[in-house]
Amino acid sequence: MRDMEDQTPHAPYGPLPRNGSVRPMTRWGTPVMHRPQARVEVYDDALRALAADMVATMYAADGVGLAACQIGEDVAMFVFDCPDEEGQRVVGVVCNPVLVEPQGVDRRLDDSPEGCLSYPGAFVDCARPDYAVVEGTGLDGAPVRFEGDGLLAKCLQHETDHTVGTVFGDRISAKAMKKLRKQHDAAVEDYPVEWPT
Repeated sequence: MRDMEDQTPHAPYGPLPRNGSVRPMTRWGTPVMHRPQARVEVYDDALRALAADMVATMYAADGVGLAACQIGEDVAMFVFDCPDEEGQRVVGVVCNPVLVEPQGVDRRLDDSPEGCLSYPGAFVDCARPDYAVVEGTGLDGAPVRFEGDGLLAKCLQHETDHTVGTVFGDRISAKAMKKLRKQHDAAVEDYPVEWPT
């Protein structure tokens, strides 16, 4: 991925699954993108194969995170390979994620640009807490916990949102959404329906 390719990622629960197939990106407006996803109850080869497809698709789209709904699957799971504030890549898979946001004096907002692979070619500022913790389970059903700052914090929140049917366009003003839509529409020819396959 871009200039991070050579850096060894921090993978506290093991490497991301590989050898998946790249799938077309599901776009905003598709029903699966706007409803809470089904909880993972069975941890099997099919789940691991889905995660591998998600990883392959994320890399093909040059993204830092991807939720299952973004390839059309109604499954509460996301994968990520994203740097924190210091540039350290962190990789992981989270099933049934639960976001733990900072509260009170520890809560500071990062109002930096955000984009979404399911609404490609467009970025606007979206305020989110500058530190995030996500808890859930890994592909083997064991508990996992990821936390971080910078882009990693934004990624963990963005992908967890996808598992509950929220897109970041739901979190911005009508004016910002109009700007986002204009950028997206201008870039539409760069992202055909089969992108990134």
